[in-house]
Amino acid sequence: MSKKNAKTIDLDSLVKGYEDAFPFYQVLAPTGEVVNSDLEPNLSDEELTELMRRLVWARTYDKRVTLLNRQGALGNYAPGGGQEASQVATQFALEDGDFFAGTYRDLVPLIFHGLPLEKAFLWYKGHMKGNEFPEELQAYAPQVIVGGHITHAMGVAFGMKKRQKNNVVMSLSGDGATSQGDFYEGINFAGAYNVPYIPIIQNNGYGISVPVDEQTNAKTLAQKAVAAGIPGIQVDGMDPLAMYSAVKVARDHALAGKGPVLIEALTYRFGPHTMSDDPTRYRKDEELEEWEQKDPLVRMNKYLEAKGLWSEEQGEEVDEACKQEIKQAVAAVGQADKQKVSDFLKNMYDVSPQNIQEQIAEYEEKEMNEDE
Repeated sequence: MSKKNAKTIDLDSLVKGYEDAFPFYQVLAPTGEVVNSDLEPNLSDEELTELMRRLVWARTYDKRVTLLNRQGALGNYAPGGGQEASQVATQFALEDGDFFAGTYRDLVPLIFHGLPLEKAFLWYKGHMKGNEFPEELQAYAPQVIVGGHITHAMGVAFGMKKRQKNNVVMSLSGDGATSQGDFYEGINFAGAYNVPYIPIIQNNGYGISVPVDEQTNAKTLAQKAVAAGIPGIQVDGMDPLAMYSAVKVARDHALAGKGPVLIEALTYRFGPHTMSDDPTRYRKDEELEEWEQKDPLVRMNKYLEAKGLWSEEQGEEVDEACKQEIKQAVAAVGQADKQKVSDFLKNMYDVSPQNIQEQIAEYEEKEMNEDE
């Protein structure tokens, strides 16, 4: 390229302008004060209280399940403490008939979507019954493959459009998912066919231990929507009211026949990636302390206390109720049937081929002898 053309086509300025095109949406400051009344949701006192109850329940759940994991009572666990606004408040914005697709870190919103607690615990233990959902539950089992559920969620949204359903599909993913091909394929197809799909990217700063700025050269993840020709917005992922409003706006947009909306939630996990991870190897205490100042429960608590809608006693009641529910679910899990290799084999095919039938017969004989 000649020097004259290099001045005419200013590539450097073009890229620098991307970040400015994606404003940051927030309703509550960390102090609990409203900073954007235009985006403040029109929720009743009862709905605000119920949202707070769910946030507190989620935090208690996170602490108790972490403890159960360390005791060996459950399988591996991906903590969600800190991400309650992007998980719980977003699901709270869905309506009956809407479909939910989350990851291994998103069991709590799946439970609020209708998954029995006992099923969630069976899933942690790798029990087949944990993937057998109630027929009426509009959701996929938690996805372990990063970003793998985005194309599936898009497909459900495509089906809803074909059947003229007045519902949407919402998926939750981590920032690492946006580095996967499934993410690009999913949002591209969703945009091309204008389907009612809301992919939410929970940008907690790390794909396991890899910082976002080492995953991508993009300054925001919301701007990745541009390539698919769909809207992309950045929202305070530690702000329950902002996340709720963002999903409501996206849902209305989708149901008006205008297609998908990508939401990037700027959030943070207070705990490790999973219980086998040591976050002190890749992040500093100062960073954690900075994000703890933005705790979604603290700011929502301050907001509701100012309205006279929440008290310490209410929080303690939710905390105790959650512990009791978990205790009962763990007891129920203990009564689950022991898994057998023959059952795994039977679960592989609708009609088992000859070699699988032979293996089923072989294992059934072994299992019968073990039971005697």
